[in-house]
Amino acid sequence: MNEQLIFKFSYKKIFLKEDFYVSKSNFEAFKLIESWPKWLKKSVNISGPKGSGKSHLASILKRKSSSLIINSKDINDGVFLKFKLKKILIIEDLTQKIPENILYSLFNMASQDNKFFLITSEKPISTFNFKLPDLKSRVKSSSILKISLPGDDLIKAILSKSFSDKQIFVDKKYIDFIAKRIERSYDKILKFVNILDRFSLKSGKSLNFKVIKESLKMLNK
Repeated sequence: MNEQLIFKFSYKKIFLKEDFYVSKSNFEAFKLIESWPKWLKKSVNISGPKGSGKSHLASILKRKSSSLIINSKDINDGVFLKFKLKKILIIEDLTQKIPENILYSLFNMASQDNKFFLITSEKPISTFNFKLPDLKSRVKSSSILKISLPGDDLIKAILSKSFSDKQIFVDKKYIDFIAKRIERSYDKILKFVNILDRFSLKSGKSLNFKVIKESLKMLNK
């Protein structure tokens, strides 16, 4: 696959398709979102670590048709009427705290009304310890995709675009240096960018290897 730079973190939470960086880590999930509405299964779960782009993908899907997007913690009985008026339901950050009867009914509604259902979560919902047998069955019949940890290309892209969003110019040699030493964690990468930004502003020092090393130490404390 020819990888292309179309990934960008927006601190205003405005996620655009052209800003998403496609790599081996997220290619399958991106391809599925792009293929809508030609999904083999109406219900889909995309899982991955915090900061891995799940919300970005959900936002891309949301723009494709009439959609309801809601966080798992805000789910209640009122979601059914709202979903009735939409083509797609997107539940973000699903956890096992969600009432199983409501989740099962939403699966049924999607199936019976020929609607689409996307669930994002940190872990695959197939690993959740649901109690309702019928809910377990619905989960098993869903498409389950996982975004893996970032490779070198994606780490460098995230660093470059995150620095750019903060209007920090970082030479390629520094990006390469950081990518070889930072933990392969989406969350850690974004935290590092914020730490480096604050540290450089506070110290008044120009960006150099010493400042980067100090920021990496702060990240790992």
